Amino acid sequence: RKPLVRCALLPTETPPPHPRRRFAGTAFAQVHVSFVVIKADTPWHYSEDGVDLVVKDPNGNQVHDSRAKVSDKFEFIVQKRGVHRFCFTNKSPYHETVDFDVHVGHFSYFDQHAKDEHFGPLFEQIRKLDEDLYNVLFEQHWLTAQTDRQAILNENMSTRAIHKALLESAALIAASAVQVYLLRRLFERKLGTSRV
Repeated sequence: RKPLVRCALLPTETPPPHPRRRFAGTAFAQVHVSFVVIKADTPWHYSEDGVDLVVKDPNGNQVHDSRAKVSDKFEFIVQKRGVHRFCFTNKSPYHETVDFDVHVGHFSYFDQHAKDEHFGPLFEQIRKLDEDLYNVLFEQHWLTAQTDRQAILNENMSTRAIHKALLESAALIAASAVQVYLLRRLFERKLGTSRV
């Protein structure tokens, strides 16, 4: 079976640097990525095979590589503006549902000379607070996806346990019925031979 590959394209724009100011780490966008393999298409399938995720920049250079993971969370700095490719590869024979989240954050500056000295720092703090708030939401989304995955795994395991218990009970009842039949047959033969 050939592995299933699905790709998502994400245009990333890097903001132009301020003409008079350059701040370390602000010239490029920061991309936050997370994914969680939530479930397979069958309740009887349980494995930690995971999926592969390869991220490539617009030139086709590999930015990140996750192999055989059921969940991952990482970030990277965009080096070249353009369309980035996020490719998932599923080597499992089962279709898997993947919760995938991407956020691109920018450092933005307000170039209004009359307001820079008064409002510039305030806007910067608001922007940082917005970025920090998104980081919390990003983490919360990732944890929610992890919780959903665990809930589905637990439900599938309990379903399998119930099916196994029912199967074992049916096998035990069948074995008991066969034993009763064999014992009756044995005693009927003994009674038949002792009367003669």
